[in-house]
Amino acid sequence: MTSAITCTDLTFAWPDGEFVFDGLSFVAGPVRSGLIGRNGTGKSTLLRLIAGRLQPQQGELRIAGRLGYLPQDFTLGVDQVVAEVLGIARIRQAIAAIERGDASAANLAVVGDAWDVEERAEATLAKLGLGGIGLDRRIGQLSGGETVLLGLAARLLDRPDVLLLDEPTNNLDRDARARLYDAVEAFRGALLIVSHDRELLDRVDQIGDLRNGRIGWYGGNLSAYERAVAIEQEAAERAVRMAAADLRKQKRELAAARIKLDRRQRYGQKMWDTKREPKVVMGNRKQDAQVAAGKHRHLHLNRLATADQALTEAEAFVHDDDSIRIDLPETAVPTGREVVRLVRRIRTGQRIALEVRGPERIALQGPNGVGKTTLLRALARDPLVPCRFLPQRLDVLDNTLSIAENLAKTAPEADNNVRRARLARFLFRGREADQLVNTLSGGERFRATLAALLLAEPPPQLLILDEPTNNLDLASVAQLTDALLAYQGALIVASHDQTWLDTIGITRWWSLSADRLTDQGSPGGLAEWGSSGGLMG
Repeated sequence: MTSAITCTDLTFAWPDGEFVFDGLSFVAGPVRSGLIGRNGTGKSTLLRLIAGRLQPQQGELRIAGRLGYLPQDFTLGVDQVVAEVLGIARIRQAIAAIERGDASAANLAVVGDAWDVEERAEATLAKLGLGGIGLDRRIGQLSGGETVLLGLAARLLDRPDVLLLDEPTNNLDRDARARLYDAVEAFRGALLIVSHDRELLDRVDQIGDLRNGRIGWYGGNLSAYERAVAIEQEAAERAVRMAAADLRKQKRELAAARIKLDRRQRYGQKMWDTKREPKVVMGNRKQDAQVAAGKHRHLHLNRLATADQALTEAEAFVHDDDSIRIDLPETAVPTGREVVRLVRRIRTGQRIALEVRGPERIALQGPNGVGKTTLLRALARDPLVPCRFLPQRLDVLDNTLSIAENLAKTAPEADNNVRRARLARFLFRGREADQLVNTLSGGERFRATLAALLLAEPPPQLLILDEPTNNLDLASVAQLTDALLAYQGALIVASHDQTWLDTIGITRWWSLSADRLTDQGSPGGLAEWGSSGGLMG
């Protein structure tokens, strides 16, 4: 095996003693592997362990070949230049010095056999759509999406045998995602990707499901995984039903056996009391009955314990992936009712009214950096109906308060018991609702934020969401989908996730470019868009 990741008996715990992995073992060979799992299960932690950014308390991680790692929180200094990020700045300087006549041993040693490094760098950048940025450009002049692609280019230029990618499509627009997909499909080696991007995960060769500190591997892409899991879960639920039925049967038989033994015991006692047989005979019969009763009871108790253990084992194979439940009829908007209007005057002097009516579901799309967030915030500023805005950073909650206390701020008129009952529908049951927001995982914070928005008073008749699926695991994306399908109000959502948008019933599409906002269902532009990222006014 020329390139692989081998993990043997890996154990890792945080300083507070919380175990993430305890005896994890697996092999990821020279194929494209997708790693999925709920937020907080340790996906990013595992990649950091493989990359050597964290050290396990026990076990071994072996990498066959050269390693490349692109973390989820990849950042660069604004004053760095592209060549520095690509790791070729010194080689370029040495080549330039040699071309000027300084063919010193030091310069030759720096260059080695990398005389074509500039050509390879430019070719790599071009494949990722960065051919025009130039090797001397400063990072501060690049967009967030370009920075991520540049980080990937740096890893690919190093020709890794093993490549780790952690949520690489976050914050990438459609074009950038397409280029990353191509790079993933072209990679030859052991590739391990943590992602919630369905289009990306449908391009891998196997899926690893990280659950309870263990990885279950499934051949094929995400769609094949979901089909396999559906079959598994159907069989697991059938096994649970059979085990539960057997347990009930064993309980009934034990009860019946106890009644039968009690009757025998009462009959024996009656015979003893009436002295119808010799005392020795009755004593032997009583002793034999007690031994038989003990064996019979022990037999039924063993059967009951076996049935109970079988039910426990069967239940362990059933995934406990609860879905949030939402019923919000108060959010309904009559057809034709205006919910938001944004009026601006464009360069020609014409007044443009950007308006949304009724329970429309609008998707806002466009390249990174054109001002989608600015437009969403402008729309959320003066709505004509109750409105809630979900920003990308999920920073609408007070970190110093609990989930229940945050909901009390947005729904002050509701009774505490009512609020907690509503939070239970978002999977915060009992004491879970008392967790401080700053202790929540990414998926929990998302659910808490969504609860605060949807359960606010008055109920929102307009929801505005900015890249809501970023940093969400597949289970959380499914929960968001369920919530939005149940939501009856108007919706405006900015997202690059085309597959997800197709599932939530979008009825209207807006396309934003550097100078124009266009309704794709209507000819011409809705409004001119200023160079500073805002509607002309």
